[in-house]
Amino acid sequence: MIFGPTPLEEAKGAILAHSLRLPGRVLKKGTVLDDDAVAALKEAGKRDVITARLEAGDVPENEAAERLATTLTAPLIARSRAATGRVNLLAETAGLLVLDARRIDAVNAVDESLTVATLPNHTPVTPREMIATIKVIPFAVPGAVLGVVEAVARGGRGPAFAVHPFRPLKVGLVLTELPGVKESVMEGAVEATSARVESLCGTMLPVERVRHEEGPVAEALSRLKRAGAQMLLVAGASAVVDRRDVGPAAIVRAGGRIEHFGMPVDPGNLLCLGRIGDIPAMVLPGCARSPKLNGFDWVLQRLFAGVPVAPADIMAMGVGGLLKEIEVRPLPREQAPRVAPPALAPRRARTVAAIVLAAGRSRRMAPLNKLLVADAQGTPMVARVVDNVLASHARPIIVVTGHERDRVEEALAGRPVISAHADDYAEGLSASLKAGIAALPPDAEGVLICLGDMPLVAGPMLDRLIAAFDPEEGRAIVMPTFRGKQGNPMLWAREFIAEIMTITGDVGARHLVGRHGDRMVEVEMADDAVLRDFDTTDALKGLPGAARG
Repeated sequence: MIFGPTPLEEAKGAILAHSLRLPGRVLKKGTVLDDDAVAALKEAGKRDVITARLEAGDVPENEAAERLATTLTAPLIARSRAATGRVNLLAETAGLLVLDARRIDAVNAVDESLTVATLPNHTPVTPREMIATIKVIPFAVPGAVLGVVEAVARGGRGPAFAVHPFRPLKVGLVLTELPGVKESVMEGAVEATSARVESLCGTMLPVERVRHEEGPVAEALSRLKRAGAQMLLVAGASAVVDRRDVGPAAIVRAGGRIEHFGMPVDPGNLLCLGRIGDIPAMVLPGCARSPKLNGFDWVLQRLFAGVPVAPADIMAMGVGGLLKEIEVRPLPREQAPRVAPPALAPRRARTVAAIVLAAGRSRRMAPLNKLLVADAQGTPMVARVVDNVLASHARPIIVVTGHERDRVEEALAGRPVISAHADDYAEGLSASLKAGIAALPPDAEGVLICLGDMPLVAGPMLDRLIAAFDPEEGRAIVMPTFRGKQGNPMLWAREFIAEIMTITGDVGARHLVGRHGDRMVEVEMADDAVLRDFDTTDALKGLPGAARG
């Protein structure tokens, strides 16, 4: 192809390289100049024009795009008509797009004149959705180059593009239950799983609810198999942590085997993939309770499309497997990842209340009441703590009083807080904690337990804890840390309230983390404010601006 300025005497049959506005008309880029167009150019005073002139063996852009599209088209893939050197490939049915990525890379590597751009491999697609676009860059391609590209595109054992239709599978779900786990959390697992299955053209069998024990789960799996399940799922009340844990062990007990545990996709790390006979059987990660995209979606989509999922396939999912940012793993991005299933609405913000414990007797600082120690501006410590909480998104704020109740309430005068008095505050921290929890509104999904002697924990720190809180994704307890050391305040989901109310003595709820470690997440902070309390005279010396009590 010859490109450049062309005298008008030689321009007939050449391709106009750039649009030109002439008196009374516009000649568009790509126009093949005929006698009328050449005459109009001469009348406009032009002596030459930038064109592309084909040489022997050159293939025009539209024809080249059509030929490459014909080579790449496969069953269930349609294509558009060529225009300006472009042909789009489209899915004819709902299914999973599977690409021969190496072959497409090889096509693009032959020559800069021919390009193929696609959706990511293993993307779920809908009917008439564009899956790829073929674009010829210049106005023509040398025939020899096009021949090489066509040969590369035909290479390989199967098609370079394939849409695997989603199959109408029947899915059985076993939901395990443990005392103390909030019913709404488990209902969320049913709702999210049903939405996923239905979006992939499947149907759900009646859900089996059983105790979180190997035997009952195995029996439920067998019942679902007899009922015609073509896929079996286990959503555990407690996350699976080992191949021998309740869910995987139940699959084995029901006559199956475990093929792989864990995956390099986050969220979704704790997926367990097995099989009972020829039926896929999975133990779901905790994040599957949420409608947000996670590793379970990737495996589920492949299985519904009839695409085999072997351990090697799961282990190859790590590149691109960091699916989203959260406060415990911040990574700003301009665009959210593709969400599955698209029919589900985005989650609303969590409702988190705060309790400020301000009932203690300050025995280690007697005769001072540490909560009333004021800074150089005359602000008591407890007021500084409450002001920090007011600067966060936590609402409402409940202040628990006890020792020197009147003085504490006076220090907080005018602040929009709820006062809850602990008559039995002398019995210890647990009494104050119970008084605050009893005052929680019924719609609070979580509660921040703030200590009245930690005035350096600022509002943005509390908001980071709130942002990380998501019980449906397994982040039901949120704990701040600094350089690996655990601090305060802690955020607890409502599901733990009943257990907290059983605590006695001068202890808080922290020891419960040992029982529910699979539901806890740590949020690393930038400074040590979450470790610093001021409950002794020596500690008080380190409080910025401390003055009097």
